[in-house]
Amino acid sequence: MANGKKLQVTLRRSPNGRLKNHRQCVAGLGLRRMHQTVTVDDTPQIRGMIRKVSYMLEVQEA
Repeated sequence: MANGKKLQVTLRRSPNGRLKNHRQCVAGLGLRRMHQTVTVDDTPQIRGMIRKVSYMLEVQEA
């Protein structure tokens, strides 16, 4: 998985009013505001964070 692969993650729904650990996952991915896109490494840890808050995100392979 981590062979130099990248993922583009976009925040599509607001983290306001969500569980604290879900907001922390969004922040851990480097997302600060709505419709912001970040590029992250494709690791099992990042995949777990994405899976936890997948209902708020849009993910594409880069």
